[in-house]
Amino acid sequence: MKHYSMATATLVGILLLLSVTSAVAKEYDYINISDPFLKKTPIAVTRFKAFNTAEDEIREGARAEQILRDALDFTGYLEVMNANAFLSDPAETGIALGQINFRDWTGIGADLLITGGIKAEQGLYMLELRLFDTLNTKLLLGRRYHSVGKEKIRSTIHRFCSELSFELTGNYGVFGSQISFVSTVNGNKEIYIADFDGHNPRRITRHNSISLSPAWSHDGQWLAYVSYAQGKPDIFIKHLKENRGAIVNYDGMNIAPDWMPDQLKLAATLSFSGSQEIYLLTKKGEIIKRVTKSWGVNVSPRFSPDGKQIAFTSSRGGTPQIYIQNLETGEVGRVTFEGRYNTSPAWSPDGKKIAYVGIEKNRINIFVMSVDPGAGAPVQLTMDQGDNEDPTWSPDGSLIAFKSNRQGGVSRLFVMTAAGKDQRRLLHMKGQQSQPSWSAAFKTWDD
Repeated sequence: MKHYSMATATLVGILLLLSVTSAVAKEYDYINISDPFLKKTPIAVTRFKAFNTAEDEIREGARAEQILRDALDFTGYLEVMNANAFLSDPAETGIALGQINFRDWTGIGADLLITGGIKAEQGLYMLELRLFDTLNTKLLLGRRYHSVGKEKIRSTIHRFCSELSFELTGNYGVFGSQISFVSTVNGNKEIYIADFDGHNPRRITRHNSISLSPAWSHDGQWLAYVSYAQGKPDIFIKHLKENRGAIVNYDGMNIAPDWMPDQLKLAATLSFSGSQEIYLLTKKGEIIKRVTKSWGVNVSPRFSPDGKQIAFTSSRGGTPQIYIQNLETGEVGRVTFEGRYNTSPAWSPDGKKIAYVGIEKNRINIFVMSVDPGAGAPVQLTMDQGDNEDPTWSPDGSLIAFKSNRQGGVSRLFVMTAAGKDQRRLLHMKGQQSQPSWSAAFKTWDD
């Protein structure tokens, strides 16, 4: 077992709790999170063992268990089992490989098992976590984290979940990501940021005006958004940790920013020329080049994951539709043909799909389509539950967050699987929320 110090960035070892090789971990087949017919994998999460049976160990262990359950349940591909069904309690009998009776878990249908332990260490805590494949009686993942403060238990559990996700899906998942969004405050609209699951919302802007359309840079250090703080729509570019940034305030409208993957460049719609066209900008707001050159309105640019193409909405064909343009060649093609109004494109992280908003029979809903023109008709993900807009993909492509007014006509944020299943409210806070933007899973867990 390798010791982790949450205060020392260099101690990020990756040893299994026992002598388990990477070959063993690979014996568990990856879960295909992009499968629209995916059946959830049942996983049992047991009570944390308090090594010294101290009161604070029991209390914080129970909190860690609940954080773990909530995080795994959020994924959409794991089914966290009810503890009332458990036939044994590793917190009493032992949490290590040789102490697990796997028949107790396969007998209740658990394909996977997580055991945990907690130990007080001079005002801090040590956490042990193990992931088992119950069918093959194998340890897939084991981690020990030292010097964990109470305030770091949540992030430490999410760190483990990120590694668990990699073992099961080949992707680190959503656990190191955040969501920015718009929320009303005293009649104004301000930008907020929350953890991936809606916890810990915190306010970013205080313009006391209308702020919209937040967009993340690839490294999570910069946020671009639109604000009317100076009387018209301008783009504010803000470093989240340092007091620096820029304002894009050309004549007319400056709207709809989106960051280029792996580069600090932006696409945005500017109207200083008299028409709404898409431009490529530096992080200081300087124009690099004009991207679209067509009559009509061209808005909502979104880079493909490889940065080579832009999907956007244009009225050049008479009604708002989604187009894709190659940034190098300038070649452009229309990709939506069903419905008279389609907008707000959002690329899936693998670049194979685009989620978008379409209006059908006077209802606003979210659809997803394949970028491959021969892949079939678009699939409607939301229906018969109010108006649904602003889709944004999780960094692993397994989930989509969106805005909906399905609850009493009030705008709230929701999340669903990429197949449209398990639609549930994302966060609970005052005001109305809209325009979610999911960051990449940029967190390195060094803190």
